[in-house]
Parts: sequence; C-alpha cells; structure tokens
Amino acid sequence: MPRAGLSREALVELALAELDATGGAPLSIGAIAARAGVRPPSIYKHVDGLAELEALTAARTYDDLADALATATADHGADDAARAFLHAYRAFAVRYPARYRALPVQPSGHPALEAAAARVLDLAGRAVAGLSGDDAIHALRGLRAAAHGFATLEAAGGFGLGTDVDASFDRLVERLVG
Repeated sequence: MPRAGLSREALVELALAELDATGGAPLSIGAIAARAGVRPPSIYKHVDGLAELEALTAARTYDDLADALATATADHGADDAARAFLHAYRAFAVRYPARYRALPVQPSGHPALEAAAARVLDLAGRAVAGLSGDDAIHALRGLRAAAHGFATLEAAGGFGLGTDVDASFDRLVERLVG
C-alpha cells in the first residue's frame, strides 16, 4: 500500500525542495526518502526509479517556466513578446538556479518532460512571431542562448563588476530585439 500523503506529485515537490536546499546536487532516492520520512523502497511505489523522478521534476520545472513565460508574453506584439520572454526567462532562471541547472538540455525520454519542454518552445514561438523557417529557428536559438547564458552567469555570480546587471541585460535585450 502506498503511504498516505505520498504520491508522485509529493515526491516531485520533495525533489524540488532537495534541489533548492542543496544548490542543485544530484538527486538521489535516499535523499528524497529521507525528506519524505520513509525508507527508500517506499519511493518505488510511486515512481519507477531515479530516472523517472528526475524526468518528472524537470517536467514540473519546465511547466513552471512555461507558466512564467505565458504570463509574461500574453497579449504582446512580437517585439514586446520577445522582450517579455527574455526578461521572464532570466527571472525564472535566477530565482530558481538549482532547478534551472537541473533541466536537461535535450528534454526527451519521458512523455511529461517532452510535453512540458514543448510548451516552453511553443511560448518561445510568440517571441519570434512573424518569422518563419530558418529565420524563426535562428531567432529562437539566439533568444534562448542570450537568456540562458546571461542568467546562468548571473546566478553563478559571474558579473562581479560594479555596473548594474539589470542595465546590462536591458541593453542585451534591446540589441537582440532591435
């Protein structure tokens, strides 16, 4: 019998808390079981193993990122949607650095993970509305690289100079969108 109160969703919440608490140390069934107050075999009543728990945790993170992007890009034209996308993406990655770092670069192998990542990609499409074919792909890659690179450096403390980081990001956004 599954333990009362323990579910796949509860395990994902515990995994997210573990990522946050450890700064993104690799997840383990033992650590999640300790957080849940159960023995490790109890975890397997809810997930098939660590790989599935990692996929579900990444899917949840992609879903949360998609929610932030959807809110930010709603009701914007292409240029404003691109600006909103970049700012929301950066804000999410900086707010949840361990969760963000744990996202797989190629989200595949689990249906929930693939669906959540596809949702982020669809929302990125709003930021390049009006472009098609290779132009849209190049623009999407540029937006993702800029947001990811900047946020990753920022979250790691990579901007030590005294100049305002927000102003630097705003200039980057304007160069990309302009």
